[in-house]
Amino acid sequence: MLKLNRKTYYDNVKNRINQADKYALVKEKIQEIYYGYEGQETYGYRPMWGALRDEGFKLSLETVRKLMRSLGIKTTIYHKNTGKYSSYKGNVGKKAPNILNQTFDETIPYKVLHTDVTEYKLTNGKKVYISPVVDEASLEILACAVSYSPEMKTIYNMLDELADNLPPGAAPILHSDQGFQYQNPGYQARLKKMNIIQSMSRKGNCHDNAPGETIFNLMKREKLNRLKIGSLEEMKEILKDYIYWFNNVRRSNKLKYTTPVKYRNRVLSNL
Repeated sequence: MLKLNRKTYYDNVKNRINQADKYALVKEKIQEIYYGYEGQETYGYRPMWGALRDEGFKLSLETVRKLMRSLGIKTTIYHKNTGKYSSYKGNVGKKAPNILNQTFDETIPYKVLHTDVTEYKLTNGKKVYISPVVDEASLEILACAVSYSPEMKTIYNMLDELADNLPPGAAPILHSDQGFQYQNPGYQARLKKMNIIQSMSRKGNCHDNAPGETIFNLMKREKLNRLKIGSLEEMKEILKDYIYWFNNVRRSNKLKYTTPVKYRNRVLSNL
């Protein structure tokens, strides 16, 4: 059909068959990262590009996307809905002002923090309540308490861990919704003692605490919803492992494909 010389045709066919795949090594590395400890089948092509860059592979984002597609690798965990627990019980205490007012542009760690409570149903039918604190700038999870109850003991355990992880002299804003826990006088007194400024979202406006909501979505989609968890003790171990991975291994698009701890150390070393 192409009117090619017979010898030319078969010479081209032979060369194409014998031609080595110039991307064979990078494809192997993509699969190693994606299915290994770092990727845990959660990486899209952007964090994969960052991981390959650090391994010495200089490729464009589009090339990485095409290579992942050719390997049949495409994460779908970010396209599912997650349930939301509401701790709002009306006006049960003193409310704090909405200092942030949806301005989420902090770049220096330990300046603005976010917290919230979410619930998760175990395979035994019981519910556990998770209360983390995330740094707006670095995305680092600084504390995380989990128990069978959303009551104040869980929140105080979270604050105890946060106190251990904040550097001396830190005086951050801690933003939350209007949940009953955050209107509690004991909670507010603890914040004052820790030199933390309280900020609250407006009633029923989840966008006012978007960074906190994002962490819950990631936590559930990347780990919890992919497992069958049967006890509080098992949940604690899973969260411990996930938080270490999230802070020290997982690359974030927002942080230009580095990890929260690396971002935090780099920024603070330059201050």
